Amino acid sequence: MKKILTTPIKTEDIENLKIGDIVYLTGLLVTCRDTGHKRRVLSGVVPKTDLNGGAVFHAGPIVKKLENGKWEMVSIGPTTSMRMEKFEKEFMKITGAKLVIGKGGMGEKTTKAAKEDKFVHAVFPGGNAVVAATQVEEVLGVEWEDLGMPEAFWVMKVKEFGPLIISIDTKGNNLFENNKIDFNKKKVEELQKLYPKVEFMKY
Repeated sequence: MKKILTTPIKTEDIENLKIGDIVYLTGLLVTCRDTGHKRRVLSGVVPKTDLNGGAVFHAGPIVKKLENGKWEMVSIGPTTSMRMEKFEKEFMKITGAKLVIGKGGMGEKTTKAAKEDKFVHAVFPGGNAVVAATQVEEVLGVEWEDLGMPEAFWVMKVKEFGPLIISIDTKGNNLFENNKIDFNKKKVEELQKLYPKVEFMKY
């Protein structure tokens, strides 16, 4: 059964999610990258859009302005989430957002924050920016345009946006970090098998 998170997201909607689970998002989604995180956390500038229970996408979209004054989403691919590691804990705490989406994993600071403040991080598959744009029903508006198109705070209405793979859950589990441990263990085991076969190369 397809798991769909609908904004505003409540803690009970995400507390049973586990790393590796696949979910989809319906409702309000906003983009916010490096400069936006810094502005919100360091300067205290508050966007008009309420993020409490909301979803934040680490993305730098390409958006086209139409003749009627509205916007059309052309492409919206995920940005590497680790770039926001320094500010994610504070950003999520002060905004009250419950879902953050990006590319790749995030670090220990965000993992601990997800457990303490009850939010999740999910990965949107890379290389699907145009597909992602088709899941945007409407661009509702934009804030912080002075930061430029990629860094601006784009506010969108989405329907079954995904698939989103949970990479950090509310229990403090981190899919990417767990995978590193498993892969390193397997690497050691495989190298031990390989060494006797290539020992002749030492001579």
